[in-house]
Amino acid sequence: MGKKSEKEGEAYAEAMHNVQVELVRFHKHVIKGEQKVLVILEGRDAAGKDGTAKRITEHLSPRESRIVALGKPSDRDEKAWYFQRYTPHLPISGEIVIFNRSWYNRAGVERVMGFCTDDEYEQFMRTVPMFEQMLVHCGFTLVKYYLDIGQDEQRKRLERRRNDPLRQWKISPIDETALEHWEAYSKARDEMLRRTHSVFAPWTVVKADDKRAARLNVIRDMLSRCTYHDKGHGEYPDPNKVFLFDETLLTRGVMAS
Repeated sequence: MGKKSEKEGEAYAEAMHNVQVELVRFHKHVIKGEQKVLVILEGRDAAGKDGTAKRITEHLSPRESRIVALGKPSDRDEKAWYFQRYTPHLPISGEIVIFNRSWYNRAGVERVMGFCTDDEYEQFMRTVPMFEQMLVHCGFTLVKYYLDIGQDEQRKRLERRRNDPLRQWKISPIDETALEHWEAYSKARDEMLRRTHSVFAPWTVVKADDKRAARLNVIRDMLSRCTYHDKGHGEYPDPNKVFLFDETLLTRGVMAS
């Protein structure tokens, strides 16, 4: 490792330590105030959702923080109200919960791979804004991030997964077809962001080709939105790396296409 890379690694470690200290302060405030905080992480396969979720929860109280990453729906799940399999995992008072993929599977993977009907998809797209508005009205703090990576970066990351024996558990049949369906996923992403971005539950887009920068900016953005006791004066998120969704992002070439 060269001196430049070594210095960059040290700078990242220090920056991550600082934001994680702030996360602990924030979590103490959440516990004391009995707040219910839900963070949704979405993005293409290999966008960095796992690593981001782990960095957020790494030093939080394990009794009052969870990462939820649900697997394939069961036969019973498929017969239930769509949101029913997610509601048991929502945060209770004093808890931070991160959904590593969420009910937005219906707008992404299920839509592209044909795992839901057109009617099921349309019903989801019409009702999810109402569902999220209800959560906010019932006292949940809901934050939604879309981690956006380019096609070349996704290809590199998927290749690393295949060749790294410690990462191969991440490979699934869906991952193997991710690049093949790149354009379909782009179209599904655009439609999802357009139709489910709302005043009550807005989407925040994160440029995620640089994993380290993405993790730091997600945490900084999350902290910048919250008021809590003993809040420090750390760095704000980079506005070129994390920003509120706007439909013009899709026509100005800001999003990966």
